[in-house]
Amino acid sequence: MTEKSMINAIVVFDIDGVIRDVSGSYRRALADTVEHFTNAAYRPTPVDIDQLKSEGIWNNDWEASQELIYRFFEIQQQSRQQLQLEYEAVVAFFQSKYRGTEPHQLTGYICDEPLLLQPKYLESLTTAGIKWGFFSGATRVSATYVLEQRLGLSKPILIAMEDAPGKPDPTGLFDAIQDLEVSTDNLSTVFYVGDTVADMYTILKARELEPHRKWVAVGVLPPHVQKTASRKDEYAASLINAGADIVFCNVQDLTPGRVMELA
Repeated sequence: MTEKSMINAIVVFDIDGVIRDVSGSYRRALADTVEHFTNAAYRPTPVDIDQLKSEGIWNNDWEASQELIYRFFEIQQQSRQQLQLEYEAVVAFFQSKYRGTEPHQLTGYICDEPLLLQPKYLESLTTAGIKWGFFSGATRVSATYVLEQRLGLSKPILIAMEDAPGKPDPTGLFDAIQDLEVSTDNLSTVFYVGDTVADMYTILKARELEPHRKWVAVGVLPPHVQKTASRKDEYAASLINAGADIVFCNVQDLTPGRVMELA
């Protein structure tokens, strides 16, 4: 088809907030964890979490949980050294909420995540000759669960938490591209689709390291910020200020036609 011959593009997707709604799972587990380790004195709101993530370096929700705990106690005049907070304990509690407490099956909040993308959308990209894959800060178990069990994909290209440094380091993005790009003689335009400031910063760093390739930073508004117009506009502005070339309300708005226009 005509589009197939014209589009030399790769689309790499973040997962959380793009492929699945994590407001009632990862973010809920984050709030639970902070509340637990502050002895129920503080439970961060969605805005609190967004403000932390707008700093662009808290893509890892375990580290974000720990940071909010530290900041709460610093307000109470307690130093980080005084707390002696064990990171492993923070991770363990978080995972008990998100994954569940059963060792060999997922029973936690992860089981109730609404999907934001349907397989037929990915099929439309394939039909148009657009290669696609995933680069996410989620663990491989969590990412594989949503991609293979929920969406029914067969061994998609995936760079997960265990495979590369955390964003905004673009190493994982480069690894995904290497797995997807058929030929380096004719460099593909690369789209990275994410919902956070760290995702946009990832593209900025990629441009610095590989300036000869065309990069397109696509922001997606996660569902929890679309409940009010003011919050939606504020969040979209934060993504644009962080480097987004375009912002959509849903990942599926990045149609093959739009890819062709932007490439």
